[in-house]
Amino acid sequence: MLFGMPTLIENKSLEEDVKLCERLGLSFVELNMNFPEYRIDRLENTERFRAAAEKAGIFYSIHLQENFDVADFNPLVAEAYLETMRRTIRVAKKLAELNPEDSPFIINMHLVHGVHITLPDKKQMVYETEKEAYLAAYKNFRDLTEEWIGSEKILVTIENTDGFTPYETEVIALLLESPKFALTWDIGHSKAIGEIDMPLLLKNWNRIVHFHIHDGQDNPPASHLGLGDGDIDLQTRLEFAQKCNANCVLETKTSDALEQSKTWLIGHNWA
Repeated sequence: MLFGMPTLIENKSLEEDVKLCERLGLSFVELNMNFPEYRIDRLENTERFRAAAEKAGIFYSIHLQENFDVADFNPLVAEAYLETMRRTIRVAKKLAELNPEDSPFIINMHLVHGVHITLPDKKQMVYETEKEAYLAAYKNFRDLTEEWIGSEKILVTIENTDGFTPYETEVIALLLESPKFALTWDIGHSKAIGEIDMPLLLKNWNRIVHFHIHDGQDNPPASHLGLGDGDIDLQTRLEFAQKCNANCVLETKTSDALEQSKTWLIGHNWA
């Protein structure tokens, strides 16, 4: 089981992220497209990314920007997200050559709840009201993604965040009909919301191929803590990740917490 690190806001360049990854003896960096350094036109300079990774002996995964939403009702916006995925897959095909032979290249993404309308007695999610169009948009996205990936060893993984809505669970079932889609289990997010996504994740445990590992607690809710600073049964979660043959991002938000987490892994015979 291989451990990696996320993009850190304190680092200002690819080179700084890669240098830290190498120093900590981690295996990969998850390039987060929320950061300007890793927007799509910069990722497309794949020679730069390959050279940095080859020098350090690491590889990459990619995290799509968190507002990625192919179901947006503005067709211009939805098309921009589809084009972003097409170009990201093109980048992934070039960077996937860095991966260990038995490790697929991961493109991780969130599902966006969408906007809500505040009624006198409740908040109504527009995607719930317009579910037929919402599901159709994701079916189109699934089919296009399959076409773009082709026979390459690339997986698009859906990450749990603050609780899947009922219409999102339908989308997950739709996407998992394709072998090109899988799941990411973020154990800190899961803990912070009282493990309400656990039934879905366990039902589909054999489709979990990627983990975001950080400590957390649910009272008060907190996540992205260094390993050992929260209430999660980390040993059990890591054993489950190993069962899934998954790679794990140590998804803390500072280099200090990342170092602490690596030390925790060493002390518990995981690294």
